[in-house]
Amino acid sequence: MQYTSTRDNKAVVSSAYAIAHGISVEGGLFVPETVPTLEKADFEALAKLDYVARAEYILKGFLTDFTDSEIAYCAEGAYLGNFDEDKPAPLKALDDKTNILELWHGPTCAFKDLALQILPYLLTTSAKKVADGKKTVILVATSGDTGKAALEGFCDVKDTEIMVFYPSDGVSPMQQLQMNTQKGENVYVCAIKGNFDDAQTGVKTIFTNDEIKALLKDNNMQFSSANSINWGRLAPQIIYYVSAYCDLLQKGEDYLKDGFNVCVPTGNFGNILAAYYAKAMGVPINKLICASNSNNVLTDFINTGVYDRNRSFYTTISPSMDILISSNLERMLYELTEKDDKKIALWQSELKENGKYTVDETVLAKLKELFWGGCCDEAKTQKTIKETFENYGYLIDTHTAVAVSVYEDYKKETSDARPVVIASTASPYKFAHSVLESLGIEVPADEFEAVDTLSDKTNTTPPAPLSVLKTAKVRFSNLCEKQDMSKVVLNRLGIK
Repeated sequence: MQYTSTRDNKAVVSSAYAIAHGISVEGGLFVPETVPTLEKADFEALAKLDYVARAEYILKGFLTDFTDSEIAYCAEGAYLGNFDEDKPAPLKALDDKTNILELWHGPTCAFKDLALQILPYLLTTSAKKVADGKKTVILVATSGDTGKAALEGFCDVKDTEIMVFYPSDGVSPMQQLQMNTQKGENVYVCAIKGNFDDAQTGVKTIFTNDEIKALLKDNNMQFSSANSINWGRLAPQIIYYVSAYCDLLQKGEDYLKDGFNVCVPTGNFGNILAAYYAKAMGVPINKLICASNSNNVLTDFINTGVYDRNRSFYTTISPSMDILISSNLERMLYELTEKDDKKIALWQSELKENGKYTVDETVLAKLKELFWGGCCDEAKTQKTIKETFENYGYLIDTHTAVAVSVYEDYKKETSDARPVVIASTASPYKFAHSVLESLGIEVPADEFEAVDTLSDKTNTTPPAPLSVLKTAKVRFSNLCEKQDMSKVVLNRLGIK
């Protein structure tokens, strides 16, 4: 299995190289040249295995330059002992057709844990193969959840340094506290004056700056990424969609005779792209339902073929989706254009220069065949949280609520009665203020009083990783201008 760049398909590399470097030299994203496929017998075998064994089975198809023992080391280190009951991605049935894929049972209570618990293992194993003993400097832009999950995953990992940038006014209080109390000698956190897109653009700019890369090389360092631009972040996300299908098989063949739909709340397009790759592997997914909040650039793109970030940016109660530049969409377009790197490079150049691009009719038709796009404003998000709790006794966070609301819109428009898997991306306790307000309960000013109130009023239990933050020491309170991110990186690394 080799990997190529979305902007230069002559750049062919191993999976270890793709993971260790994170991004191609010209700014493209690495994608597998082919997608391994699974047959009915494979899925039947996988259905009898636990999550760790399923992970190993799937990763072997994508990481062919890893030995079986290396893959086992990565999967067992990531998924054993780090998730509730060693079940990283359980399915919760709301009703006969609606299945919630709970992806928040890890150490930071968000779906990013499913990938960021294993990425340090994948990256350090890759670095031994291709990095020639260099120290790996990991840069992360976060809209809330990736930052803490990456910090937790890479905390005190040998020969790594991790630096996280987040928008100063664009994360929840709990997300900010999670990041700023992070332990570890190799971690650093800094807020920027700007939004997530500014942070993401800043990180990409640093990655592709030849002068900065040369300075790192002179100091025996190299950059890598823990964002989903890194294939080592995306590949583990494919696992939980395959795993969900394996769990659905327990309902019998009739239940899935026409396949099933997947609905994902997404801003950067990585989580739903992983579902696309699961479909390409043979999982019988019918429609990929892309759920956006008020920052509905993806909804408009799926419906029109015009990607236009020149619009108002909204800071919402579902902050991890407050994104107008969806990086992983580039990978999807590469697949839909049959790997036309020149077309992808042109569109990405237009996006950078003009803030928009338009795909051709052939690509738009393929896009609409695969995806259905919808969006949900603040009022509908809150209404959905309230109704889901009242109707099912089930508490959801502000991101999952966007997906539930958009899925209801999809059903009304299409009358599609297939079963659905809805990705639940975070614990409601990470957004206790917004969830309480949605339920019509008076909201205490203090974050931890809000957590206690939510627990008392809903008879649910807060996750332990959030409860311990109450007494955690704040280590970071850094703030910089977005244009100064490169200076912050070099200063932290002691490079002049």
